[in-house]
Amino acid sequence: MPTLTLKTLKEYRRAIIGWTVGMCAFLGMYISIYASMKDSPDILSRSALAKYPGALRDLMGGMLDIGTGVGYLQAIAYQMLGPLLLVMCAAILGNRAIAAPEQSGTLELTLTLPIDRKQLVLQRWVGLFLGLLTIAVITLLVILAAQSGAGMGVPVGHVLAAHTGLFLVALFFGTVALAVGAAVGRRQTALTVVGVWAVAGYVVETLGRNADWISWARWLSPFHYFLDGRPLYAGWPVGDYLVLAGATAVLLLTAVLAFDRRDVGV
Repeated sequence: MPTLTLKTLKEYRRAIIGWTVGMCAFLGMYISIYASMKDSPDILSRSALAKYPGALRDLMGGMLDIGTGVGYLQAIAYQMLGPLLLVMCAAILGNRAIAAPEQSGTLELTLTLPIDRKQLVLQRWVGLFLGLLTIAVITLLVILAAQSGAGMGVPVGHVLAAHTGLFLVALFFGTVALAVGAAVGRRQTALTVVGVWAVAGYVVETLGRNADWISWARWLSPFHYFLDGRPLYAGWPVGDYLVLAGATAVLLLTAVLAFDRRDVGV
């Protein structure tokens, strides 16, 4: 493994462990609750859910089938809460790849090593990729075990498809943070761009299904290429996932070119 990638993973070690433990505890706890909730159908009945405001139901994916195993797992792990947590993690890790060390002054020392700037960005990104992949794999195993124990009955292939989409969305936003950091070198700017894009993108994708005035903007939201194909229900939306992967590759190329041409004070 390249030295700088290994160094990046060492820097991420505590964050990876903390986010993995936290997400596993959250997902495991809430998925296990389904075993007791499914024995009380009144809690998850359509009449009970109809009392929630329509906008809230839209943000949570409609919630009409939350009384089923697949609907409950979608709402808890893959609709809003799961993506929120993993995107936050990706933004933090991506921000620490370039912007954070530049503002702290440690990046200048790294740039004195015999490695060109393009390789520095690429190796930092590989560290981000591997860190997020580690979290994704471990949380996938926890979800598979928890949903099986709770008797949800969701096919393993569909869970794998949904989790792959979740990973791709998080990797996209982590790359956004890295790219903005590579372009401007400011931590706050990178986090702001990710936060605004993620929140706006999620709102547009979920509310845009029932609001014609913003429905056109769904194509600009990364969440559209994860949620619209309903992978937990229908399996692999290969085309959508290729769009996410392609957009991430474009962002990475942008980061490489921007950082290579920018004066960082060395």
